[in-house]
Amino acid sequence: MQRRNRKDAENPLAIRRAALKGLPQVGRLLESRAFSAVLRRHGVDLSTRLIRREISAIRERIVSGDLEGTAVERALKPAALARSVDAAANRLLESRPRRVINATGIVVHTNLGRSVLSGDAAEALARTAQEYVDLEYDLEGGGRGSRLGHLEPLMAELFPETGFVVVNNNAAAIMLALRALSRNKEVVISRGELVEIGGSFRVPDILAASGAKLREVGTTNKTRTSDYAAAIGPRTGAILKVHTSNFKIVGFTEQPKIASLARLAQKTGRPLIVDWGSGDLAGLGALGIHDEIPVREILEAGADLVTFSGDKLLGGPQAGFVVGKPEWIAKLRKDPLARVCRLDRLLTAALHATLVSYVRGRAFEEVPTLKMLALEAGDIGKRAESIRKSIARETGQRKRLEIVDGTSKPGGGSSPSGERPTRLLAVSSPSGDAGGIEQTLRRGAPPVIGRVQDGRLLIDLRTVLPEQDETVAACLIEAIRADA
Repeated sequence: MQRRNRKDAENPLAIRRAALKGLPQVGRLLESRAFSAVLRRHGVDLSTRLIRREISAIRERIVSGDLEGTAVERALKPAALARSVDAAANRLLESRPRRVINATGIVVHTNLGRSVLSGDAAEALARTAQEYVDLEYDLEGGGRGSRLGHLEPLMAELFPETGFVVVNNNAAAIMLALRALSRNKEVVISRGELVEIGGSFRVPDILAASGAKLREVGTTNKTRTSDYAAAIGPRTGAILKVHTSNFKIVGFTEQPKIASLARLAQKTGRPLIVDWGSGDLAGLGALGIHDEIPVREILEAGADLVTFSGDKLLGGPQAGFVVGKPEWIAKLRKDPLARVCRLDRLLTAALHATLVSYVRGRAFEEVPTLKMLALEAGDIGKRAESIRKSIARETGQRKRLEIVDGTSKPGGGSSPSGERPTRLLAVSSPSGDAGGIEQTLRRGAPPVIGRVQDGRLLIDLRTVLPEQDETVAACLIEAIRADA
């Protein structure tokens, strides 16, 4: 008997069977003192589901041999299980999306939520979320109103004598324009503008989904007005010009000016639709960004309709505008897709507050996207130097910290060749690769997102709010100490 017991004790399968028999009952765990705080915080139902998942995960690890010996005993203690369940519940219930600090220098960072809202826009959004509002109610007449009516006075100031419609993103705006004006008809577009933007989203796919038919003209690098003219016929619904977003073709190239296409459109009686997704309302030439044409100038050049985003260079919430000749806009407003993709009250409130800054002429002072773009490299460098001194004082790692010249980008697919000079905090690692520091920052609380280049971590404070500087310094101190 002793020999058999000794043999069982040395048999891995027997050890695993014994461990599996020792798995605790869920009911007893719920009644234990260790779980009392977990139940108060997360409730019986959620705690029960998470206990079962945790025990199931432990069972799988025992069967696979990944968990054995005293490690099994430690994992199955009620206090350990309570900690695991509490952590799992906190991860599940944590507010999402998570707040992060953008230290990449990319102002309109699509992966990080694009534009940061102004204080007024955020306040309007929060207030609208917590109260009833006159979203579609006419307070004067006591009847039904229009949600676009809240934006009409501001849009009339920004774009006199034009009509507009706003939907929930620029892709929807393009699709609405094509569907309303060119469904079952051909849309003439240059081969050099059949672009793919983030998330494998392609202009030809939007055309197909709208019901319009693609008519390609020219070549990838050269398209002339005569190419468009030759393609226009009885089946033509519209001429489409597309912002090339996140790339630029240089060298042996040619593309017609908007004014030239506008004259052709007027001559042939077809609308010219210009997708200028970045949504520049302010003009950025003074900042050295010359490849972004303000929307008003595109309209003045003769475009019938211009579509653009609300959350790129405009600096507001996610939205898609179509601005242009009232007779064409009227057709878009009547299309069922306009209702399918309409704005809700939160986006309407935030967008209204953002447009107010433009109407008041204070966009560069109040809209974070424009404020960040307007920052001078010298001012950014002073902040970086202050953080460098703070980190060096706490870590003693002065040699690992430098202030270097660099460039920031507008981002969001706008101005693919546009850059702003900046000053970067460069952090080195004894290993020669700062990837570990970057990972520690990215997984911290709050996460700080930088970029690694030539083995160094680069922190660009252009996209860090000034009140976040101390937090960035504290997170870097922790990451550098972990890397020492």
